[in-house]
Amino acid sequence: MTTPTKNIRNFSIIAHIDHGKSTLADQFLLKTGAITQREFRAQVLDDMDLERERGITIQMHPVTIYYEFQGQRYELNLIDTPGHVDFSYEVSRSLAACEGAILLVDAFQGVQAQTVANFYLALEHDLTIVPVLNKIDMPIARTDDVLAEMQQALNVEPAEALRASGKAGIGIDEVLQAIVARIPPPPGKPDDPLRALVFNSHFDSYKGVVVYARVMDGTMRKVQKIRLMSGGTELEVIDMGQFRPTMTACNELGAGQVGYFMAQIKNIDDVRIGDTVTDALAPAAAPLEGYKEPQPMVFSGLYPVNNRDFEALREALAKLRLNDSSFTYMPENSEGLGFGFRCGFLGLLHREIIQQRLERDSELELVQTAPNTTYEILTRKGEIIVIDSPQKVPDAGQVEEFREPFVKISFLLPSENIGDLMQMCAERRGIFIRTEYLSPKRAILVYEMPLSEIIFDLYDKLKSVTHGYGTMDYEILGYRPADLVRLDILVAGKRVDALSIIVHRADADRRGRKLVKKLRGEIDRHLFEIAIQAAIGSRIIARETIAPIKKNVTAKCYGGDITRKRKLWAKQAAGKKRMKQVGQVEIPQEAFLAVLESDEG
Repeated sequence: MTTPTKNIRNFSIIAHIDHGKSTLADQFLLKTGAITQREFRAQVLDDMDLERERGITIQMHPVTIYYEFQGQRYELNLIDTPGHVDFSYEVSRSLAACEGAILLVDAFQGVQAQTVANFYLALEHDLTIVPVLNKIDMPIARTDDVLAEMQQALNVEPAEALRASGKAGIGIDEVLQAIVARIPPPPGKPDDPLRALVFNSHFDSYKGVVVYARVMDGTMRKVQKIRLMSGGTELEVIDMGQFRPTMTACNELGAGQVGYFMAQIKNIDDVRIGDTVTDALAPAAAPLEGYKEPQPMVFSGLYPVNNRDFEALREALAKLRLNDSSFTYMPENSEGLGFGFRCGFLGLLHREIIQQRLERDSELELVQTAPNTTYEILTRKGEIIVIDSPQKVPDAGQVEEFREPFVKISFLLPSENIGDLMQMCAERRGIFIRTEYLSPKRAILVYEMPLSEIIFDLYDKLKSVTHGYGTMDYEILGYRPADLVRLDILVAGKRVDALSIIVHRADADRRGRKLVKKLRGEIDRHLFEIAIQAAIGSRIIARETIAPIKKNVTAKCYGGDITRKRKLWAKQAAGKKRMKQVGQVEIPQEAFLAVLESDEG
């Protein structure tokens, strides 16, 4: 039996990474009887091994719980969200399926960069926000200071904020009551034509594609014939249910409810995140708004160590793409690494998580090339082309203007580290925008900076400069003209495409010298001299030479006339010269990887 719309509350928990979202969600499950004390363990909803090891949420996890309040039974649908900057797309998907959000702030760490970003994301979705101060039981909690920060940065009145501790179970009832009292019920009408929003999906090897949906209008029933509005595919619902927190079957989902369904979907590509599900026999007039397509901004090559694993890698990527539509891939071929895929990610943590999931779930050994971002090029013919790898850059004579993506980046840090961070940003071509003080000891620094300067090690450097207390969040602004060049590496006079990189002209000499020096240590000596050069167009900017292997051709000559030795040396030199013209330099795979890794410096 479906719950009346007025007794349903859909909400998510938003916060900075490590502020206690999953722990609070665990307490909700325990308090409402969804799990018993015996079943209770940390991070109940984080069922991926990687999530448990790292102590972070990577994917959204929906769960339905029931709460008795003032003699009425309420159905609360919680969608637990990630907190890391790379997974903000997952957060926006969760918020589109909700009417309210719990804004969680750590009572010691206070307002952080992602807290601010997620707060404004929730406001954009017109959600009712319930502010909660978490971890109030900690001896080092700065309750009053943090409430003042919330008022300063987020305009949250201290009287509105609830105080709780997910770990100790303090204030959980008050938070549940506030969800019922403050968050409005869903606006959908049960009698309207069916419209359900697809907000996630995963592949089950026994059940096929499992689709997560939030019913906006109408009712979805078992054995009902449905239509996916974007592709027009018609299917029959064979099974459906809710997450309580395990998958629990039911016969129908009414307006406002959140659950899952299966419809013998064989083709992974048939399901699109953000699609609208409607009744095939009485379809809705227009689909739901859905989601803005995420734009991958960090690209990297993924190659199987064993070329025979290429098809297995393709299959694993297709399954992964099913529940992570922000991840993209396409086949590519590299001279040094063979056949593989060029993959697009939202950020470096996203890239690292994808690689680890592939290696674990599919038991594949993978090689990952250094990350780079996308660029726009205006050609002399007036065409604009978008490139995601240096090999696709046209010759310098055809380029009218080179453009790179810029981001607006907010750093939240202790006031005493502002000087060090400003110096670090200046070295990375950062443009200072403003400084805001949250309190005498904490400030927000806002910069505009090229994305290419962020994706390698900026997060690590920030943690180092601020002794672990700094956090950051960024948003893409768009492409801007920059003085960029393609730096080519020539080995024995031949350009090696797989080693080309895109750099700022002012940095090209330093990077070129570093690359050729690194390569010199990786390529074995041959019988002839090998020149390794870095070039911009036709101009050589750096060179290293690998000396030939010396062979003592005069070993059998002892004593006698020197002219005999000179003849042998001349003959050897002529042979080496001929070999240099026709011989192939063997570049080992390790050399490609070493150069790509060293490029991250």
